[in-house]
This record gives sequence, C-alpha cells and structure tokens, in this order.
Amino acid sequence: MVLGPDSRRIAAMLDSLPILPLRNAVFFPASVVPVNVGRPRSLRLVRELLGQERAFVGVVSQADPSVMEPTFSDLYRVGTIARVVKVIRLGPQNYSVVLNGLGRIELLEDLALEPYMRARVARLEERRSSGVELEELGAALRESTREVLTLMPNLPRETASILDQVKDTGSLADLIAANFPPNQVAVADKQRVLEALDPKERVRLVLAMVAPQLELLRTKKQVASEFAEDTSRAHREDLLREQMRTIKKELGEKDDDELDVLRGKVAAQHPPAEVLEVARKQLRRLRAMSSQSAEYNVGRNYVEWLADLPWSKSTEDELDVATVRRCLDEDHHGLEKVKERIVQFAAVRKLRRDLKGPILLFVGPPGVGKTSLGRSVARAMGRSYERISLGGVRDEAEIRGHRRTYVGALPGRIIRALKRAGTNNPVLVLDELEKLGSDMRGDPSSALLEVLDPEQNKTFRDHYIDVPIDLSQVLFIATANSLRGIQSALLDRMEVIEVPGYTRDEKLAIAEIYLVPKQLSAHGLTSEVLDFTRSGLETIVDGYTREAGVRTLERQLAGVCRAAAVRYVEEAAEAALPIDAALPIDAALPIDAALPIDAALPIDAALPIDAALPIDAALPIDAA
Repeated sequence: MVLGPDSRRIAAMLDSLPILPLRNAVFFPASVVPVNVGRPRSLRLVRELLGQERAFVGVVSQADPSVMEPTFSDLYRVGTIARVVKVIRLGPQNYSVVLNGLGRIELLEDLALEPYMRARVARLEERRSSGVELEELGAALRESTREVLTLMPNLPRETASILDQVKDTGSLADLIAANFPPNQVAVADKQRVLEALDPKERVRLVLAMVAPQLELLRTKKQVASEFAEDTSRAHREDLLREQMRTIKKELGEKDDDELDVLRGKVAAQHPPAEVLEVARKQLRRLRAMSSQSAEYNVGRNYVEWLADLPWSKSTEDELDVATVRRCLDEDHHGLEKVKERIVQFAAVRKLRRDLKGPILLFVGPPGVGKTSLGRSVARAMGRSYERISLGGVRDEAEIRGHRRTYVGALPGRIIRALKRAGTNNPVLVLDELEKLGSDMRGDPSSALLEVLDPEQNKTFRDHYIDVPIDLSQVLFIATANSLRGIQSALLDRMEVIEVPGYTRDEKLAIAEIYLVPKQLSAHGLTSEVLDFTRSGLETIVDGYTREAGVRTLERQLAGVCRAAAVRYVEEAAEAALPIDAALPIDAALPIDAALPIDAALPIDAALPIDAALPIDAALPIDAA
C-alpha cells in the first residue's frame, strides 16, 4: 500500500506529537471546530504553529477541568489527532485554532512538558463491524436525533438532511456526540464514546445520551401545547364573559358571575356558620343593587375580606423540644431565660393541644434582639410570622378597624396581619408597645386590652369585619424598651420577660458567630481578604461600643468592612488584577468568541464535516 503525503507526515509525527489539552470538552474525529487557547503552555504551542500550514497536534481532554496547568497524569489516555487549519489571533494572550479531527490516538509515552506537551502516540483503528444489529442501531440513532432536531427551535432546515449523508454508523455516532450540547452531557460520558472502538458500543453510548434529551424535548413540547390550548380556551372564555357583561349592562341586568365566585371563595375558607350567614346575606343584598353604585363596591370589598381571612387554615406546630431549642440557639447567643420560656411553651403545647397562645412582653434596651426573637420563635415552631409596628399609632381604629360607613374604611392592623400571614395561628410581634399614643381619636392601648387578653380574644370583633374572630391561637409577642408608658391594665395581661444587655464576652461571641460572617457576606468579602482577630474584636468592643445591644457593634464592623473593600479594590486596580482573584486566566473568554470557519478552506472532502450541523449552534470548544 502506498501512503499519501498526509499519511506519511502523520506516521512521522507519531513518535513526537505536540499535545493540546482540552477542558470541559472532547474533540472527535471528522470534526472541524475552533478551539480557544489561553493557557501559557498551550500558547507556546500555538505560537510555534503560526505560519505552519497543515501541522498536526494531538487533542486530549483532561479529567479535572479545574486544573490550570495539567500534566500527563491529568489527561485521558485516548484523544484525537487533528490537522491545524487556521490560527487566528484574538488578542495578546488569546488565540483561536481551527482544527480538523482525523482519527483516534492513544498516548504511549510522555516525552516533555516544556515548552509545551509532547508525547509518543499510536493510531487507534476502529473495529470493522456490520450486520443487521448495527444497521438497526444506526437507524434508531438517526431517527432519535432527527426528532431531537425537529423539536429544537431556531435550527436550519437543512440540518436534519446531513444525517442521511453520513453513511458510516460509527462516524454518525461521533458526529452526534461531538455536537451534543456541552451543558447536557458530562465530559466523562463523551470520553467513553471517544474510547469506544466498537461501532455498536459507540452507537449504544450515544443513544443513551440522546434519549434523555429527546424525552425532555417531548415533555416541553407537550407542556407548551397544553399551555397554548389552555391559554386559547381562557382567552375565549374571557372574551365571552366580557361580551355577556356588555350585553347585561345594556339590558340593565346584574352580572352575577363575580358574586358567585365570591360565594365560592368564602365557602372554601370554611368559616364559622355565623360568618357564612353574614356573607350570604351581604351577597343577596349585592344582587339587588346596581353594580355602579358606591354601596355596591363597599359591600363587595367587605365580602372579599371575609373570603381572604384564614378562618380555618392553620399550620402544624413543630413541638419537638430539641428542635425548638436548636433553632433558638442558631439565631441568638445567650438570652437563656427567654429561650427557656419558649421551650416551656412548646413542651406544654405538646401535652395540651388546646393551650391558648401566651402573651409575652420582651422588655430591654435597643439592639438586644427583641424583635428578631419573634422571627426565631416562628421559625422554631414552624409558624407564619408578621410584625406590627405600633410606634406613633394614635388612632384606635388602627387596632379595632374603621366602621364600613366611612370612606376608605379598612380593618385594623391585627386583621390585616392575619390576612398577610395566611393562617389563624401565626406569631404576631407588636413592636414598640410603649410608644403608643392617644388623642381625640381614641386610645389604642385600651383597644389592645381585648386583643391581648387570652380570656376575651377568642371572640375579638373588628369594627370593619363585625363578626367574631378567634385570636386565641395566635402567639402574641410584644416588645418595649421600658415599662414606662404602658398601661398597668395592659401589663397585667402579659407575661413580662426582661431581655438584659449583653456582657463583653457575649458581645465578642455574637460578633464572631453572627455579625462578622453577616457583614463579610454583605460587603462581598471573605475571611481570606479580611480576618477579624480576637484582639481586633476586643478593641472594637472596648473602645467603640458603649451600648447594651449590638447595633453599634454591627455598624462598626460594617465600617471596617467598607474600608477593607476600598483598599482591596484599589490594590487590585493598581496591580491590574481582576477583583476575583480565583478567576482562571482564560475564564473570561466567551465560548462563542471564535470566528466562523472559512467556508473556502480546503478541507478533506472525504471526511464528513459537521460545521453546518451543531446541535448547539457551532459552539467552539474552550481549550483554555
């Protein structure tokens, strides 16, 4: 047999072939693909290839893509020998190399790492196979791939026709595997296809790659079809309803559809019989009114409020004492007395399911965690959480609600919080209780007497809702900086728990466990960039904080983080380094930055070229 010029050159190169390592990709024979190069050792190889037409390199994938400068131990042993078609310079340290895959090779001996990788390799010949089984596997692969191409949008019409032009079943498997989306198939799976010398085994591996993608596309198509059908049906129904409303309006008739929907919403909440009867009575009145009247809108809004309140919806309490204690310890340091009271409530509630919610009052200086304790209690017990700020409230209607005869009437803050919580047993935090005021519009503190009385709040009546509402399952937690200004009658209804200020050691512990990680994350820093030492924290606590809480301490830590961020950014700018020091040298290269392959390039016509058939639109492989 007489060897051609390329064959003789390849045979001569096998004893010392330059190796170009790839990461996050596998290069297959019969592929013409642009490869981005940016790593130092690969750059030295590419610069030597400049001006050399028809040079040959071995393209081998690395097992761990995170290795920046791989050695031979980081590479797979099977790769592809490729001819260099064109070298394109993208920048001072970036090149794009267009490679034409010729065949499989195996690394036999490592020769050199510098200035670039070289190795002695051997060509791997495919096993010749034929028969009915191979033909059936090839046909199944063609049909599956053709269906995938049909279901994928924005592909050229001629894409599927190229499948029929590739007659060899093994080459067809290589073609499909090479163009499979890299974000859907792992490098190790593609490498197994490359190492499969038996065409039957190779086709089975590629079929296993195509099948999940085909199932996913079928599901997406079915969902899209059902959505389009539902949207069309909904649009048609909306149009018909609008026409019916217009006809009824011209005839002077009432539109009952909206009222029927409201009736269903109220019934779905399973309210008490008294509430259900009030809603039905109000709906009957609305049917007798003109929908254009102001009273109609007032009545409709009232029924909507009845439908939105969680009359029977509640959350299941998490009553495991160990879990409750763990959640409280995760969120707060110290405060043992407060934690123990919450744990006691959980334990008693586990023994007595019908226990009424306690009324707790946390009293302590600002910044000691009174408000955040309520959120921790809700998380520990698995309940919904809402906060009601009472600072500056001077109108009794803010608590009891407005009567519906007033324009713009609304329920009180308690009822609005229940609606937001969506359950009838949330944790409601009444913040800054001592800052309630009073004037000619009433005394909000007196209005709270019924809300915070466990013996009376089972039948609390809001002026707007005007039906009994059960608040006995709500866990009320009030906060105050001091007891001064709180009515004695109101204090008598609550269990006062003092939240003292933190000691020096507690502040240091809170800073180390909670505040430092929180501020580092909030300012985009890590412990490697800014490390708060114990002595540094002691200096901040002793010299810059005089409060009982930790708000000033947190502000001081935030100030240090801001100063560190400025210094870090300035030093990075002076050194001309990216801010993210962990960013790989070539990580900023876009995968599709490579230029398209010149269609006029002389490429071996006997090899099937897949440049026009990428399942992933000719994405270049990133070798950097």
